[in-house]
Amino acid sequence: MTAFQVPRLASSILSPSPELCFKDVSFSHEDKVLLGPCSFTLKGAGPTLVMGPNGAGKSLLLRLSHGLLLPTQGQITWSGEIRPRQAMVFQQPVLLRRSAVANLIHALAVNNVPRRERVKLAHDALERFGLTACCNTPARVLSGGEQQRLTLARAWVLSPQVLFLDEPTSALDPAAIKAVEAAVHEFHQRGTRIVMTTHDLHQAKRLAGDILFLSGGKVREHSPAEAFFEKPVSREAQAYMAGELVE
Repeated sequence: MTAFQVPRLASSILSPSPELCFKDVSFSHEDKVLLGPCSFTLKGAGPTLVMGPNGAGKSLLLRLSHGLLLPTQGQITWSGEIRPRQAMVFQQPVLLRRSAVANLIHALAVNNVPRRERVKLAHDALERFGLTACCNTPARVLSGGEQQRLTLARAWVLSPQVLFLDEPTSALDPAAIKAVEAAVHEFHQRGTRIVMTTHDLHQAKRLAGDILFLSGGKVREHSPAEAFFEKPVSREAQAYMAGELVE
């Protein structure tokens, strides 16, 4: 497998990170409240790491933020008048039954990128993410790590202002995890706002600018990463950090 290394970027090429605001947001299904009410604002550079036990509502929060689901109550807004360009990478890569490069070209076509630019952009992204050798390989026969890097390359070509990542490294080996984390750093350096869920405390310490901690469908704590890991404030976060069972 081709090694993946992050190229150095001179500066961010995107506008300042848009702010995400949840105001009294709740989501219910079959009369059961699964999330909320939640109120918080993501400011600053991030990356924001969303943490909490299984069933806390982390993935649901990402889907609401990305617009895949609509809140039952409350309001989700972004700074500025126009919704920012967004992309989302799921825990299990979602890829088309076609080659790696064709997956990228399709994404560019759907987003109305001029035909004459698509092939070059796609190949540039494959090279950037160490996937040139896989260019014509069917995407669904790639290894798990290669598939996840391909989904990141697909997001990259669309130049998102916001990237949501739902436990993108949960099923990967250490080398693949390192490659995905390198890609996250590159997106961040580019100026993309990162919102990512993880169960891995060490990963959160490596990546996070701030921590959004959930349990029981509610936001229990939102604080800078350094403060969170040094001394979490909420009882639920303290228990989680101590390895105790948290509902």
